[in-house]
Amino acid sequence: MKKEGRKMGDLRISSPAFAEGGSIPVRYTCDGADVNPPLTIENVPEGARSLALVVDDPDAPMGMWVHWVVWNIDPQTKEIKESSVSAGASQGKNDWRRNSYGGPCPPSGTHRYFFKLYALDATLNLPQSAGKNELERAIQGHILAKAQLMGTYKRK
Repeated sequence: MKKEGRKMGDLRISSPAFAEGGSIPVRYTCDGADVNPPLTIENVPEGARSLALVVDDPDAPMGMWVHWVVWNIDPQTKEIKESSVSAGASQGKNDWRRNSYGGPCPPSGTHRYFFKLYALDATLNLPQSAGKNELERAIQGHILAKAQLMGTYKRK
């Protein structure tokens, strides 16, 4: 019997573009097309009414840098395609003050980028001006499950 880190049925996020802990392809960074990578979502728990996604970089010189904030993703979503957002989902403000994905763009060294997925028992009523902090406050007490995918990037 194979030993795995996750129990069967746990919420899972992955990408066909890069492996857990692997290098994020240039296409999904400021040095490329700067579009979001394709993401695969599996094992959303029963009772989930929405999903939320935060992409951030804890290695930024000024502290945590937020690259993407998305909420009210349909819980039936199995994939988020490259350069797209699920129909009906809302994008909040990232640290570039844009309501969109902003790819890895580290000033120096190799940085880690965390794609954090949350299954929620509610849909959220947040303004488009909301960012990561407002999202994190809104999901408190509503998280059924969470999963994460980490990729790295270093500019040439």
